[in-house]
Amino acid sequence: MKSQIRKTLIQKLSDALVMEVPELTRREIRLPNVPGKAIAVVGMRRSGKTCFLSQCMADLLAEGTSRECLLLLNFEDDRLAGMDATDLSFLLESYYQRHPEFRDKTRVTLFLDEIQLVPGWETFARRILDSEKVQLFVSGSSASMLSREVHTSMRGRSMEVVVFPFSFREALAHRGLLPDKPWQSLPKAQRSLLEKAFLAYLEEGGFPDAQNLDIRDRRPLLQGYVDVAVLRDIIERHGISNPVALRWLQRHLLGNAAAPFSIQKFHNALKSQGLPVSKDSLHLFLAYFEDAFLIRTTSIFTASERQRMVNPRKAYPIDPGLISVYEPAGRDNLGHALETAVLIELLRRGCEVRYFRTSAGNEVDFHAVDAMGKTWLIQSCADASDPETFEREVRSLVEAKSQYLEAEALLLLLAPLTKGYEMPDEICCKDCIEWFLEKVG
Repeated sequence: MKSQIRKTLIQKLSDALVMEVPELTRREIRLPNVPGKAIAVVGMRRSGKTCFLSQCMADLLAEGTSRECLLLLNFEDDRLAGMDATDLSFLLESYYQRHPEFRDKTRVTLFLDEIQLVPGWETFARRILDSEKVQLFVSGSSASMLSREVHTSMRGRSMEVVVFPFSFREALAHRGLLPDKPWQSLPKAQRSLLEKAFLAYLEEGGFPDAQNLDIRDRRPLLQGYVDVAVLRDIIERHGISNPVALRWLQRHLLGNAAAPFSIQKFHNALKSQGLPVSKDSLHLFLAYFEDAFLIRTTSIFTASERQRMVNPRKAYPIDPGLISVYEPAGRDNLGHALETAVLIELLRRGCEVRYFRTSAGNEVDFHAVDAMGKTWLIQSCADASDPETFEREVRSLVEAKSQYLEAEALLLLLAPLTKGYEMPDEICCKDCIEWFLEKVG
């Protein structure tokens, strides 16, 4: 058995050294530049992690790295069943037998995809980072490659890169529609085309394989993504003994995007339905959904830990395309989809995000602090044509701005305002498409 595994590894090594790097839709993801650290590529299943590894490989080639110094290997292969860390060492030695001139002299970059299938891979990774001149990328779709567990197993030797489903810019690039001019400089015909594409993005979401699919195909595809993630990354990984309560929580969170969520209220609702589950279990279930990148939550912005604990969180799916799949009553989801897309875009841009409640009790969708320390108060609105809606959105922002003077107050509108609406000087109003089209370094 061991000889067969190593024979397969030799063949995969030979293939990897001559494999052509595919041309793929470019992901706008920043790589950390910290020497001596492995890059752990994590994210929701089917969000494009393997394709991102190929992009990283292509970028190194474009920078002048020799093709022989780049090795991308996928370990999801039935012929490798039973492989362990000693076989990884064999693989690396076999590579250096072919290219002894590189050892200790030239940096070799290893892209190890689905590496979690190899028991003991973490010790191998730590050893070669200490003893060889290598750059290491690891990625996988199993629960053992979840963000928190990678950090634990690598003992501080890795930097995390999260791959989300396509952003709006990436979805446009995928369709060949990404403009080469700022929004304000585009002709009205191109703007109309982008407006249509943005509405499609809010409905379809950003999973690469879901782009341009008929809803009859997209719905089961996305539902399958969620079902596999819940089964493998949560139920099997954590040995869930109460999957019925877990599935209720799954449907509630994905079908009520951007809504406040309270463990206590949900616990009471399940209890009224005769479903026994402890509040501690529900807290764990919610953490598992976040670990599997199915759900993102925001807490209230406050300096008081007690206030964060007693106030409900707001829960969002990882992609707006999941909302219509799980919406129980077929309601109009445009506003919730927009708010979800804004949150995911803020996370993609590296922001720390919470929601904000003013002293008068009015709420602002997001309090966001970017990587450079700049603070934003952001309100998203799908339709502000109704004067009461407009007044409510603006009032909340003005109140929040008065309490947080150093923050930039931003109102993102899906539809432009008609004449007769007056915007306060302290608030910046933008077409949300213009904001989504911004390229953030």
